[in-house]
Amino acid sequence: MDPKFWKGCKVFITGHTGFKGSWLSLWLQRLSAHVVGYSLPAPTTPSLYEVADVTSGMVSIVGDVRDYPRLRESLEKHRPEVVFHMAAQSVVRLSYQDPIDTYSTNVMGTVNLLEAMRHLPGRAAIVNVTSDKSYENKEWIWGYRETDRLGGYDPYSNSKACSELVTRAFVDSFFSPVAGKDPGKSIATARAGNVVGGGDWTHDQLIPDVVNAFHEGRPAVLRNPHAIRPWQFVLDCLGGYMTLAEKLFLEGTRYAGPWNFGPHQDDTLAVGELVERLISKWPGKATWVQDAGSHPHEASSLRLDTSKTVRQLGWKPRLVVTEALDWIVDWYARYFQGVKAKALCVEQIQRFEEKAPTR
Repeated sequence: MDPKFWKGCKVFITGHTGFKGSWLSLWLQRLSAHVVGYSLPAPTTPSLYEVADVTSGMVSIVGDVRDYPRLRESLEKHRPEVVFHMAAQSVVRLSYQDPIDTYSTNVMGTVNLLEAMRHLPGRAAIVNVTSDKSYENKEWIWGYRETDRLGGYDPYSNSKACSELVTRAFVDSFFSPVAGKDPGKSIATARAGNVVGGGDWTHDQLIPDVVNAFHEGRPAVLRNPHAIRPWQFVLDCLGGYMTLAEKLFLEGTRYAGPWNFGPHQDDTLAVGELVERLISKWPGKATWVQDAGSHPHEASSLRLDTSKTVRQLGWKPRLVVTEALDWIVDWYARYFQGVKAKALCVEQIQRFEEKAPTR
């Protein structure tokens, strides 16, 4: 990632009030980009967006990606050079409770964004953030590659696979020189693993649930301690998105298509093992118990193959999972002691920028 590329760059982020969107907004502000966010209000209380005062360094638009006229009007007004589409209903368990909201946001939100960008003149790079759960999960012991079949058992995972298919159809129909259309738009999808970091209060997500339990002095309750996931630090993930966006803007369709972003294979761990490592670093007593209740289906094993991204983008994780947990514990411990959230984020971004890839 080249910091000089982002200075003065016009960036539009959907979903900027979420966990990843807030971190991305702060990082781009630090790089002197012109950042515009379009999103519903912050999805949790507290939220990183509010406690880190993310809005003070950007233009923030309250809007729903399902509202096509408002979304198109906002894009036409700000004419972005780079778009990160992150607005989504992102929780698997919630997708079982409200599949209509999940599909309407994750599928039609993508349709609306790409249709609005189709009518926008000029050059732009678009990164549609989907999910590692877009793959048809066969519980393989090896990682999924970008050429593997899409699917998704639950409404969230399936809706993200649908978003991938929508993107492919728009590229083939409207944005591809092969189709006789070349409006200067380059589009890619980013499939990331389980992203973790300080400042996450997302409901029904592992790190927020565990940290809240430890802070309140009660055992963390784990639904499935044996589930295996690719754990990735938030800045590693976002650095990958930004590297991809640069390549898309500067070199066009060569970098279009799907890309996996995940950790080294050694950092694909069971939930219980990750929590045990977190306990070993927590400044105080911390324990966990297994939830004996019944729960909707979730995949027991999920791994990503990032060899394409490493070879072709030159991207590698900078933090191994042990370091990521150190950074997470440091963030929350100091936040609970009264340190300002924005200062914590800026400090970690600066440290991350100075850190070399791990391997």
